[in-house]
Amino acid sequence: MQRIAVLGLGRMGKGIALSILRSGRTVIAWNRSSEKAKAVLDAGAVWADSPAEAAMQADAVIAMLADDIASEEVWLGKNGAMSVMKPGAFVIECSTLSLSHVDKLAGVAKQMNLIYIDCPVTGMPDAAAQGQLTLLLGTSAEDFKTCSPLLQSFSRSIRHFGPVGTGTSYKLMINLMGAVQIAALAEGIAMAEKLGLNKEMVIASIETSAAASPQVVRYARKMAEKKFSENPAFTVELRHKDAMYATTLADKINSPATLGAVARDWFAAAKKNYKDQDEATVINLMVSEDFPRDAD
Repeated sequence: MQRIAVLGLGRMGKGIALSILRSGRTVIAWNRSSEKAKAVLDAGAVWADSPAEAAMQADAVIAMLADDIASEEVWLGKNGAMSVMKPGAFVIECSTLSLSHVDKLAGVAKQMNLIYIDCPVTGMPDAAAQGQLTLLLGTSAEDFKTCSPLLQSFSRSIRHFGPVGTGTSYKLMINLMGAVQIAALAEGIAMAEKLGLNKEMVIASIETSAAASPQVVRYARKMAEKKFSENPAFTVELRHKDAMYATTLADKINSPATLGAVARDWFAAAKKNYKDQDEATVINLMVSEDFPRDAD
């Protein structure tokens, strides 16, 4: 596969496109706002004016988008990519989406004689730019083998969970666990403040404690010092979206997600004031009068 379309050039999509370019493949790039494409175009990508234009004659089309709504429009809407893709081409969806939407896309792809690859990712934007993402794959063993060289161009690890839908299922599960950890950290930091504990000692102790997951280490100092990223890799809105998709899935399969539902609701409340801000700003909700205490 040499001709690859990349749809969505946010911080993650841009990194994926740059990594694929370094592998020697041709990249046709599209993004809703053209200014975000500059780095990719400067590196040698070809600009397309629509998802359909990008997807024409592509061997594979990769999307990295915000949510189900954006994915629906880019793949299936007016000037959507799937309508013009050549038979046998690969639909590689790297966004974090609801399982029901993934199932829908996979069904449409099959009807159009396209090959759907369920491929959400983990890793920060720097990992995307360095080709060091972890891919959470849901596809057949045969299709995995065929698209593996392309996937390896922007990843350091590929975890194949099974058929289409299993990659997304795992991603939603693990991101819901992340929401719980971040909410719990905010709760702990808020409690430490009210107890009057030494800030530096609290940070150092949390970061080396048994509760020190990568999420906790990433955000402990940010929360304690109230110093948040101005251009965050992950926002309050995105964390709420993922938690919402995950708890919907949990309800569908009748699997209790009580802590996840509480974390989802806290991020929903935080979204009212901190929508596009660093997800660590959930700490501001915890120490405010607006905190939803009926969620206790």
